[in-house]
Amino acid sequence: MPYMKDVLGLILGGGQGTRLYPLTKERSKPAVPLAGKYRLIDIPMSNCFHADIEKIAILTQYNSASLHRHIWSTYTRDQFSPGWVQILAAEQTPRSADWYQGTADAVRKQWIEIKTAGTKYVLILAGDHLYRMDYRQFVTRHIEMNADITVAVQPVSRETVSGLGILKLGEDNLLTAFAEKPKKPEVLKEFENALNPDKPFLASMGIYVFNTEVLEAVLKEEFVDFGRDILPQSIKKRRVGGYVFDGYWEDIGTIRAFYEVNLALASPNPPFDFFAPEWPIYTHARYLSGSRVMDSSIRRVVLA
Repeated sequence: MPYMKDVLGLILGGGQGTRLYPLTKERSKPAVPLAGKYRLIDIPMSNCFHADIEKIAILTQYNSASLHRHIWSTYTRDQFSPGWVQILAAEQTPRSADWYQGTADAVRKQWIEIKTAGTKYVLILAGDHLYRMDYRQFVTRHIEMNADITVAVQPVSRETVSGLGILKLGEDNLLTAFAEKPKKPEVLKEFENALNPDKPFLASMGIYVFNTEVLEAVLKEEFVDFGRDILPQSIKKRRVGGYVFDGYWEDIGTIRAFYEVNLALASPNPPFDFFAPEWPIYTHARYLSGSRVMDSSIRRVVLA
């Protein structure tokens, strides 16, 4: 798929991560360890590599030293490869003297660097989700729909919908409505569909494909956040498509989610396999001696 060389992978490095405190006391969310030897940032980075995305940029701000060390020690590209991995850290400039105010504001403040990549599409990714997605299919769907923006959406249950942004999908797979963290029964009824009784709602995964010129246009409107501001406004006046992803996906945004995911990964049949040979998750190789375990009974353990 040659057009993947025309895609910039843009990973949002996360804000203060207060809901993951104290894991974020000394590091940003994407640098939080998971499953023994991995970091959360390894998930979108690995998905980008498998999808043949050559240009990857990571936006960072809070407690970023640990994340920077991990990126530089793990994802340095050799000088003969056409792609690169770049860190775009928050900075004071003559154009802006304050920090990132939200996801869209972070992209706006780094627009000169993003535009310099010269790609036709920008794939915007979160740095704290656990999932395995083939971005080639995502971008292909975006192109086939002739969309300005395409949003990855996932069917979710009634129990989890109140903490998510939910969407309504038309017959042509274009989004027709959006509601942020709905709780009123009349709003939920409007977005409910009967195709999947167990998961009757479609939630935004916070993953987007933008045509680069469209992204530049919406950022000029001074919106602060993609999910809260840009998405609902764009549905009204642009072609916004929905890409339904029904695989495993978990937002590691809270201590509860972190706790439950790590327990699940130690189960006999984990919902996510880091070791899938056709799509491995990469991380920094640490040349440590083997673990010595004596006179022990080990049950449901990830030993790294």
